[in-house]
Amino acid sequence: MIEIRSYRRVFDLERRIYSVDRVRLNPGGVPVRGVIYFLAILAASVIAAGMPLVGALAKTFPWFLRDIVLPGAGATVLSVIRVEGRSFHLAAYALMRYATGPRRLAGWARCASAGTRWRPQEIVMLPDGSDARMRRMRYTGPGAVLVAVEHERRGRAVESRASGTARPGLRAELSLRQPAGARALARGQVIALGPGARLLVRSSVDGDR
Repeated sequence: MIEIRSYRRVFDLERRIYSVDRVRLNPGGVPVRGVIYFLAILAASVIAAGMPLVGALAKTFPWFLRDIVLPGAGATVLSVIRVEGRSFHLAAYALMRYATGPRRLAGWARCASAGTRWRPQEIVMLPDGSDARMRRMRYTGPGAVLVAVEHERRGRAVESRASGTARPGLRAELSLRQPAGARALARGQVIALGPGARLLVRSSVDGDR
C-alpha cells in the first residue's frame, strides 16, 4: 500500500534527463533537480576553495574528489531526501522561514510575546475649540488657525479673513486672548501664519502673562 499525502503528488511528475545528444544515461534517468543540486554544491566548493582558511583545507583533497565525487554524492543524497513528501530545497526553505519567522501573530502581523509591556509613543493633542473657550497654545507657522470665539489681539496679524482661504503673509508675532464672557462668532476667522510667524493663545484666566 502506498500512502498518498495529496493528489498533487500523483500529478507532480519529476523531470528527468534520459540522454544527452546520443549518449544514453541510466534507464531511470537523472533528475533535473539533482543536476541543479550538483551545480550548486560545485559552485559552493569553488567559492570555499578561494577563501583563506577553508580554501587551504579544501585543497588538501584531490580535484576530482572535490569537484566531481563529493558534489555528485551530495546531489544524489539531496535528491533522495523527502521531508513530509517535499523535496529538500522546499523543506529547507520552510524550516528557514519557520526559524526566522514570528512565533506569535495578531491579525497576521508580528506581535509582542505574552508578558511584555507596551508603551505608546508621545501623542500631540490639540483642542478643536468644541468646548467654547480658547486654550493656551503656542504655534509657529506656516499654517492657518481658525478662531470661532470673540477674542482680543495684540501684535501684528499676518493675514485674517472671515472664513475662506487665507493668503500667506509676512513674519510676525500675534497674541490672542479670550476675554471673560466672550461669545461664539457667527462666522469663524482664519488667521494665516507665514513661515516662522508665532501665535500665542491665552485664555481669560491667564491675564496678561
